Amino acid sequence: MQNILEVKNLRTYYSTDSGTARAVDGVSFSLARNRTLGIVGESGCGKSVTALSIMRLVPMPPGYFAGGEIFWQGRNLLGLSDDEMRKLRGNDIAMIFQEPMSSLNPVFTCGDQIMEQILLHRPLSRRDARERAVDLLRLVGISNPSERIEAYPHELSGGMRQRVMIAMALSCDPSLLIADEPTTALDVTVQAQILELIGKLQEETGMSVILITHDFGVVAELCEEVLVMYASKVVESGSVEQIFSSPLHPYTAGLLRSIPRMGSKKQRLNVIEGNVPSAVRLPEGCRFANRCPLADAHCLRNEPVLEEYATGHFAACWNISR
Repeated sequence: MQNILEVKNLRTYYSTDSGTARAVDGVSFSLARNRTLGIVGESGCGKSVTALSIMRLVPMPPGYFAGGEIFWQGRNLLGLSDDEMRKLRGNDIAMIFQEPMSSLNPVFTCGDQIMEQILLHRPLSRRDARERAVDLLRLVGISNPSERIEAYPHELSGGMRQRVMIAMALSCDPSLLIADEPTTALDVTVQAQILELIGKLQEETGMSVILITHDFGVVAELCEEVLVMYASKVVESGSVEQIFSSPLHPYTAGLLRSIPRMGSKKQRLNVIEGNVPSAVRLPEGCRFANRCPLADAHCLRNEPVLEEYATGHFAACWNISR
């Protein structure tokens, strides 16, 4: 299966008053056409910065690319000019940002914001762009789209604003959609609707999807492949079946154990003690060692590397038996 995206040893750092923050530190993965990759992990693990790096939206300064390559259909995105990247961004590669209220401009109507992207990338008149925007709002399930197109973001609910963000992202039929926590702060009913919509649109358009989330339930619903990140690095990757049925890394196993179970009211929810280390002060050895029940002195001194333990199933841990 041909890969549409290949990320190789990506390193995205930030210069701060406290030192260099290694937000993404040697991340590699690939994604094929019409496939969905879920990137999971706690806040501060580097998931969103990985997405922003692919989009070339990391603010510079203080951010900078310290190494690595991002190949999009054979072209290294890190080697493109700003003009070349602008032609790709929003057209071939689109992103649903994490918080729709802060991502949408409050002084422009939702229709104007969708039309702006269409007019930028497509040779359409303003009238045709408006018709396209109305069709997109209808596609994402917004009722009365010809009226809602004149609404401002504050006039819409959180779920509707998220749908507007999806409409903007899909306005130019991208080959890759990056969805960064697309269901955050939405009630469970709207979450289910948004996830169903993304899955339906992928099925209809054949686009590839990168889904960034904390929620393994969302991963199980939409994804075929999973990347587990911790402290700026990939600690495990594999198919959804491999990750859920036989997790290799203690961090992945801990995340799965922390999922609430139906009918287990008397059982205490499992937690992973401690916090993700600061990207400015990453530990010398395994970055999960101070929270890991299996860690020993070797783990504290030596950083593990990703190894393949089954076909397509990789993990970075010293305590995995073959």
